[in-house]
Amino acid sequence: MLMAHPAVLRDLVEQYETLRVLHAQDGSPEVRQRMNDVAYTLCVSTGTRDVDAALVAARHRLPGARPEDDSLLTARNAPGQAPTEANAAPAAPAADPVRQAAEAGTDPAAPSASVA
Repeated sequence: MLMAHPAVLRDLVEQYETLRVLHAQDGSPEVRQRMNDVAYTLCVSTGTRDVDAALVAARHRLPGARPEDDSLLTARNAPGQAPTEANAAPAAPAADPVRQAAEAGTDPAAPSASVA
């Protein structure tokens, strides 16, 4: 995949954020159309299909980006939001019988005693 130059990505992110503020204040069709155009360009430039994912991807490609920069955009619960299956915390790993036997000091390969 071709990668957009960081300067282009920075410009697109800044344009989108400015247009988002203008749209919130004005809401004109012209601002909305320009915002849609920039969102589309961001998606194409980052290989994503969603403007939020495109913004995250663009920011991560900018110089000085850190992995935790967009940690608030992960699929976790927002404050006051009830957990759902899609955004619940990951399940605990399955029990490992070999590890449990080692911690207990037993041999997992040894035959177990059966009660008749």
